[in-house]
Amino acid sequence: MTRARYHAQKGGHPDQTELMTGRAVFTEAYAVLPAGTMRDITTSFLPFWEGTRLWVIARPMTGFAETFSQYLMEVGPGGGSERGETEPGVEGVIFVVEGGVDLRIEGETHALAEGGFAYLPADCRWSLRNAGEGAARFHWIRKLYEPVEGLEKPDPVVTSDAEAAPTEMPGTEGRWATTRFVDPADMRHDMHVTIVTFQPGGVIPFEETHVMEHGLYVLEGKAVYKLNRDWVEVEAGDFMWLRAFCPQACYAGGPGPFRYLLYKDVNRHAGFLPRR
Repeated sequence: MTRARYHAQKGGHPDQTELMTGRAVFTEAYAVLPAGTMRDITTSFLPFWEGTRLWVIARPMTGFAETFSQYLMEVGPGGGSERGETEPGVEGVIFVVEGGVDLRIEGETHALAEGGFAYLPADCRWSLRNAGEGAARFHWIRKLYEPVEGLEKPDPVVTSDAEAAPTEMPGTEGRWATTRFVDPADMRHDMHVTIVTFQPGGVIPFEETHVMEHGLYVLEGKAVYKLNRDWVEVEAGDFMWLRAFCPQACYAGGPGPFRYLLYKDVNRHAGFLPRR
C-alpha cells in the first residue's frame, strides 16, 4: 500500500467516547490548530464555489494572522469555481495535497496533480475545476498584494514539489532543506510559500526571532517545535501560526521526514500604523 505523501483533511465527527482535551493552543504569540480540530462542524463555504467546503485556518484579525488567510479546500467531483478570487488586489497560492484540479489562468489550463503548485498574481483571472472522480484537496493561501512603484506585479507560476529542487541549508548535510517555488531574489514577490523538510535528527539549532509572520502546515511526519517559551509536539495535519518575532526552533525526531508548507511575508518595508 502506497503511503500518502501529503496529509489531506477528511473531516468527520468524533465519537462521544472521545476525550474533549486536545492540543489546540491560542496565545498572544502563536497558535496551534491540530488536525483533530478540523471536523465537519468547523467547515465553511464560499460564494461562487460549487461542490466545495473548506476549513479556514488563518484569517487577518487583531491578535492573530495579520498579513494572510489560509484555507484547506475540499472540492468534490465536478465542483469548483469560475470566479476563483473575487477580492481586488489579492494574490494567491494553491498547493494540491490530494487528487487533482484543472486550473485555468488567463485562458490557459494547467492540470495540477498532488504536489502541484501555482502562484496567482493579484487581479489575474482564474478558475478551477475538479475533473476527477474523487475529491480534490488543496491549500489556498491569500494575501493583499503590496505594490511598489517601479516594480511590475509577478507573473503566474505553475510548477510542483517534484519539479522544484530543494536547497540544503549550509552545514546540515541535507538534514534541513527548503523547496522554493519562486526566485527568493525576485523583489516583485511580497510573500513566499515554500516546503521545509527535516530528515530525522534535523534541527533548527537556534531560536529564530525575526520580522516575518509565519503559517506552517505539517504535510508529513512529526516533530517537537519551540514556539515562544513552549515546546509543542506537532504531526501531519497540524497548523501553526507564529506572529512576527515569535521565537521558534525545531527538532525532527523521525522515524521519517518532517515536512511543512510555510508561508511568510517578505521583501517589503515594515508598515506604520495610521496616525491618530
